[in-house]
Amino acid sequence: MLATMKVSHGSSQQKMEQFPPQQTPTCLQGVLMNEARFLSSSNILFYPMGASASAPIAVPYGALYDEARQKGVILASLVDFEEGMPVLLYLDDHWDTILWFWAVLYAGGIPTLSPPLSNVEEHRHKHIQSLSRILQERPYLRLHTTESLASYPPTKLASHRVPTPDPGSLAVLIFTSGSTGNAKAVRLTHRQILAAVAGKVSVRRLPEQGAFLNWIGLDHVASLIEIHIQALWLGVNQVHVHAADVVTSPRLFLQLLTRHRVTRSFAPKFFLAKLGTTCSGDSNDNPVANQEKYDLSNLTVLASGGEANDVSTCTAASELFVRHGAPRNVITTGFGMTETCAGAIFNTACPDCDVAAGRSIASLGRCMPGIEMRLARGTGDLELPGPVVFDGYYRDPAATADAFTPDGWIRTGDRASIDSEGNLILAGRLKDVVNIHGVKIPTADLQASLEMKLKDTQVARQANKVTVSYIHKEKLPLVEDLVHIDKLTTEACVMVNMACQPITFYVEQKSLPRIPTTTLGKISGAKMRAMFEAGVFDHDVTSHTFVVSDFKKKQRKLFESDMTVTESALRSEFAEAMGVESSESIGLDIPLFELGFTSMDLIRLKVIIDRRLHITVDTVLLLKHPTVRSMAGALDALIRKRAITQNGHANGVPAGDALYDPVVNPVTKGSKTPLWLIHPGIGEVLVFVGLAKQMDGDDRPIYALRARGLEPGQSTFATVTEAVDTYLGAIRQRQPRGPYAIAGYSYGAMIAFEMAKRLQTEDGEGAVQFLGTLNLPPHIRDRMRQLEWNMCLLHLAQFLGLVTEPYADEQVLTPNQSVYRHASRDDALETILDVAGPSRLQELGLGRRELIRWANVAYALPVIALEYEPSGCVQTLDVFHAEPLKVVGVTRQQWVIERLGRWRDFCAKEPRFYEVGGGHYTMIGSDYVVDFAQQLREAMAARGV
Repeated sequence: MLATMKVSHGSSQQKMEQFPPQQTPTCLQGVLMNEARFLSSSNILFYPMGASASAPIAVPYGALYDEARQKGVILASLVDFEEGMPVLLYLDDHWDTILWFWAVLYAGGIPTLSPPLSNVEEHRHKHIQSLSRILQERPYLRLHTTESLASYPPTKLASHRVPTPDPGSLAVLIFTSGSTGNAKAVRLTHRQILAAVAGKVSVRRLPEQGAFLNWIGLDHVASLIEIHIQALWLGVNQVHVHAADVVTSPRLFLQLLTRHRVTRSFAPKFFLAKLGTTCSGDSNDNPVANQEKYDLSNLTVLASGGEANDVSTCTAASELFVRHGAPRNVITTGFGMTETCAGAIFNTACPDCDVAAGRSIASLGRCMPGIEMRLARGTGDLELPGPVVFDGYYRDPAATADAFTPDGWIRTGDRASIDSEGNLILAGRLKDVVNIHGVKIPTADLQASLEMKLKDTQVARQANKVTVSYIHKEKLPLVEDLVHIDKLTTEACVMVNMACQPITFYVEQKSLPRIPTTTLGKISGAKMRAMFEAGVFDHDVTSHTFVVSDFKKKQRKLFESDMTVTESALRSEFAEAMGVESSESIGLDIPLFELGFTSMDLIRLKVIIDRRLHITVDTVLLLKHPTVRSMAGALDALIRKRAITQNGHANGVPAGDALYDPVVNPVTKGSKTPLWLIHPGIGEVLVFVGLAKQMDGDDRPIYALRARGLEPGQSTFATVTEAVDTYLGAIRQRQPRGPYAIAGYSYGAMIAFEMAKRLQTEDGEGAVQFLGTLNLPPHIRDRMRQLEWNMCLLHLAQFLGLVTEPYADEQVLTPNQSVYRHASRDDALETILDVAGPSRLQELGLGRRELIRWANVAYALPVIALEYEPSGCVQTLDVFHAEPLKVVGVTRQQWVIERLGRWRDFCAKEPRFYEVGGGHYTMIGSDYVVDFAQQLREAMAARGV
């Protein structure tokens, strides 16, 4: 076989020969021949490395054809060349790769594209061995450089016969590799590639004028077929730029899309996230200094695949592209393999279809023409047939046999499902799931959770544990940095599942050259796992573990020697509430939200403390004092002040009212504008615990406002105005001046709207920079009149987990049959107590008195809004919508258009609408809070908050 290596390249300006009339090509050679003859005005534009700001080099298709023919004649004249033989191309320049790819085809050879060799010596050695095993057909490998081949004198083209291969014959070999660098060569035929291009063209109609943009090496099947060959097929310009230039400067990507009126390109998940982070401050309302104006109105397809796409990332990126003129569904997630000529299944409704379905990971859509899909019975393994699917690996019959089912469908190795609309949803590869004590945890979920806390991390699985490697941006991180990293990675993993306790290590400088990277510069997780298991990072792990453990031991000795009796008892009670055996990891000053507390954990902690102290501690005290140290001080003070009776009066005001403070501060630190969260109809702020946990670390204080009446001796609000006055007074004490950021959940949306109007009146326009409403329309009077005391108790019981959602729906949706709905208050209470059972009530420390008091608050709130009608106008509004309540009796589309859309009547500017996962009661619950928090961050950033 032959191999070419890059040294330099020349060019040819020879005149094109005459071509026969255009025909539908049956081989790749015919594609370039047709375009060179009939659409010679189209160009291939090349940007040299590091020179993307300058003018590109333009090569017309005709000139490419001409020079490729010349180079093909040279190759065909080499003494070792034979038609049909593989020619290995190892080139690092787009122009060289394209030129010699076509030269090999016109010589009658099989272009064989090699990816860059690994920077890990062991992997590099194995890859070269694999190349030799697959391609070596003679006892030697003849190497040629592009420079040496350029020295051959020009030959008359008329003397060389252009091969016309059979459509079913081998056209290209592209390598795919396993986790250890063992390469397999995928056979792609002319018919298969042309069928794939035809299928891709049919997925979405592109503008007639524009270009395709590629920014990775052409050894990747997507850049070769989806960009280069498809652009040739369509006769449009194509632009090639180096990955290093784009990845290091995401704004350059937007500049190139604008400059060349690009219609199709691609961006994997990591790059979409990078674009979102880089441009997070850009918006029409809040332009950054010297913000560049991009025109993405021609961009129609931005393919994204290769790894699971977070819906939140796609949504944020979509908002960015929409701001600059692209359609909302421009991001086209999909599924493909080298064996299917890259993408073959596409989602053309991203992100809206996934947001509406409440997914955290984007679905992959439907099959294009030329491929089908099915799921293996019993396993859910994804299998594919069709004209675009390859027929085997080159010179590897064992791998080929393993790849196909007995009836000829390719085994992809992916677990999947197909929804009712026919969209493919990947569940992940079997090898990408960690089984920890019987709990199966997808590494994709872990990676997504980690990326919210830290960048530059890599998850890998090993036996029954997870490893998290971290590359620090500084050469010599401080001990405190490593401890902080260890803490954040543990939190991120525990957020996914309590059973997931990771092994975290910092990749030291001497180990960095061994990190395996992909064509895109991404770290190869599979290869990292293999290296970890081989002991390559043993020293890094040992060093990191010693440093972190030593630091923790010293810190533990410091605070244990100074711990009070109450603090010691509370540490044990924190551990008991969370269900963990040891309290050693619970620091005195770590907020319970950082420890992973849920709202139910908080209630369990209250019960445990009540039992020990033989008093009733209100949950709000725990919320306001979320660390062991601060809570211990508050409990000691409470015990000293028990002389004040709960039912006493001071100055004519109930004692409970005198002590009432609506503010809870779950996240205390941060330099950004504080976020104020207003309670839903149950009056309590426990619903915000998960959201606060997700947003902790955003450098933003978070406050929550709870209703009056939840504590013994307190009266409930008498009017909406009283509630608004009380809350505004509490806000002014903590934040005297704006700008303000406020969000109200359900009933709290109405309160937030009224508060925003008051702040605008008192402080002027711009006082409220962000106002968010969570799934509540402006007109609520009819809904308030549906909420009798029994219904409020039922919703409260559902929130506390005392009754299930189906049970609650039955009581709400069958008014003529439901005994509960029309029962007396006492009977309704007994029904709930019976359904809940004593064990659940005991666990939460709830009895008749506590439930009645809480239900009274949940009922008093809608009562004061029975005659409420919205009026006035706010300056800004962001509407977050989930599935509506079933009792509302409308579809989600009707809910948004007919109900939530009415917010337009009360906002000076067009409100922004955000589709979030889940339903009315679950949108910020455990299943959806991660995605909701991300969308909330992005919405606030878009408002400049």
